[in-house]
Amino acid sequence: MKETETGSSDLTPLLADADSLENQSPRGLASVSGAVFNICTTMVGAGIMSIPATVKVLGIIPGFAVMFMIAVLVDITVEFLLRYTQSGKSTTYAGLMAESFGSLGSLAVQICVMVTNLGCLIIYLIIIGDVLCGNESGGTLHLGVLQEWFGIQWWNSRAYVILFVVLFVMLPLVFLPHMNSLRHSSAISILLAVVFIAISSAMAIYAFWKGKTQNMRLLPDFANQVSIFDLFTTVPVLVTGFGFHVNIHPIRSELSRPSDMSYAVRISLAISIAIYFSIGFFGYMLFGESIMSDILVNFDQNSDSAIGQLVNNTVRLSYAMHLALVFPVINFSLRTNIDELLFAKKPVLAKDKSRFTILTCLLLALTYTIAIVIPNIWYFFQFLGSTTVVCLSFIFPGAIVLR
Repeated sequence: MKETETGSSDLTPLLADADSLENQSPRGLASVSGAVFNICTTMVGAGIMSIPATVKVLGIIPGFAVMFMIAVLVDITVEFLLRYTQSGKSTTYAGLMAESFGSLGSLAVQICVMVTNLGCLIIYLIIIGDVLCGNESGGTLHLGVLQEWFGIQWWNSRAYVILFVVLFVMLPLVFLPHMNSLRHSSAISILLAVVFIAISSAMAIYAFWKGKTQNMRLLPDFANQVSIFDLFTTVPVLVTGFGFHVNIHPIRSELSRPSDMSYAVRISLAISIAIYFSIGFFGYMLFGESIMSDILVNFDQNSDSAIGQLVNNTVRLSYAMHLALVFPVINFSLRTNIDELLFAKKPVLAKDKSRFTILTCLLLALTYTIAIVIPNIWYFFQFLGSTTVVCLSFIFPGAIVLR
């Protein structure tokens, strides 16, 4: 289509933006369903593990109300980002902030994305280690699946098992150069999350039928266990569970119609709310006040039957596999932002194989090392949810609108 001499100036930036979006991915044909899978995978990662613990602190009614409120706020801020992305020339979160606040705004976004995503990747490895190798909390030793099967051996210790998972499961996936290439693994990860929730719900309903469920509180118990400070510590955990802003632009850029992104976001939020509501209610019903910050640790309890033990192990292993498939989605935006910060004038990362390989391996090595040194996820959730995730999800989008 040829440009007209007059009246084309208003359309040119939008047309150029659409063309650049299609050229960023060699496929440029990502579907809405693929976008939904990738967005859901970004949200329903490790955050789901601590949802029942937050419901225990808040109570059922306030817990579900806070989840819904955060989801609504997330939808509003995402709409802000998409609206200003479509009206400008930037196709990344950092570029969008640079249009409004210059290089300092771009740097702030990149730092927050790097801290948030690196923290999430560390959390994933810690949880996988808890499932396979066990954990000790409050003087109580929770055995991992491998230790239950083979006893405590040197080769099923946390360091060796997580190293094996990193090298033979995650490394091949993180070497995929495009977000759309991860759509199949994202779909499988969401299926595994649904399996985890279905089994947990069935176990809770069965326990309720047998009269073995725990007492649940509708409101916070200020008289005995819960303080006002405890309530504030739960909000960052829920905010982290809905944080996917870092992957908005990579996913949008690979859609055949970028305008479909709003539709995909709303579907993803609805799915995630349903998942969080389900696991929060049934997880709390099943374990009550004994629930851990990582609910998978609670499934190590010895069952009175072989079938019950098989169900427990199935729950834990299915979600460990889910996190292993979420890992490359989060790693994608982390690697992209680090490359954009350090090598802004270099060619696209996917086209520079040596730089791509070195950066990918260094990130995996750093993530593995920290996960071995700090094996507790609650501290990471509180730190991320109260700092960088809040900035990316709410503060930065609001600042762009005000600007």
